[in-house]
Amino acid sequence: MIRVYDPEAVSRIRESARIVARCLAMLGSEVRPGVSTLALDRLAEEFIRAEGGEPAFKGYRGFPGSICASINEEVVHGIPSAGRVLREGDVISVDVGVRRDGWYGDAASTFPVGAVKPEAARLLEVTEGALAKAVAQARAGNHLSDISHAVEREVVKHGCSVVRALVGHGIGRELHEEPQIPNYGPPGQGPKLRTGMVFAIEPMVNQGTADVVTLSDQWTVVTVDRKLSAHFEHTVAVGVDGPEILSRVDTV
Repeated sequence: MIRVYDPEAVSRIRESARIVARCLAMLGSEVRPGVSTLALDRLAEEFIRAEGGEPAFKGYRGFPGSICASINEEVVHGIPSAGRVLREGDVISVDVGVRRDGWYGDAASTFPVGAVKPEAARLLEVTEGALAKAVAQARAGNHLSDISHAVEREVVKHGCSVVRALVGHGIGRELHEEPQIPNYGPPGQGPKLRTGMVFAIEPMVNQGTADVVTLSDQWTVVTVDRKLSAHFEHTVAVGVDGPEILSRVDTV
């Protein structure tokens, strides 16, 4: 069942999502060659706790980090490590979750490390653009699959691949709630959207094949062909007047 939240509950989710937004903005300013993903993780945890939240990922199903830090061919769930040091030309996906007073926010951005190749910059642009198209469909009266279809249509148009093995999700009282939100499929299917539904919409897009595999650490998901992947995510409420991005930096 998809939860429908009242305005007070959406406001509480927004508080957590805004901490996520500020944390991602801070981390983005720290991304540079020579920085380890563990250093980013520690900065994130310190920031989140100073803001009155808790890192939602830390300990979740045994995950050891406060953030997911996924470099280049790593799609999602990269474990922060002192041995993973950013290099010029890398791209790094940073996924942040926050729990504050029992309410969750979740968002991700993929950052270039220094100067990146044009094809890497294009992948980031395509993925972020697909997120924007998907968010625009989070309107009362639309169908859930309209969100999914918007991602696939934008990604395929630019010759990239949508990861099919991973999905977006509902969010609010729990980090992962119903429904699952694939990033592909036909429009006009699934439940009708209602004001007060809140989703974590998160396109994961590959340069090459859509196929992925999980590494032996049981967390890190990588592209099978080891080509680049990008990941962007927002926590989005279905509002009275249309979609409301709760994790947007320019609203904090």
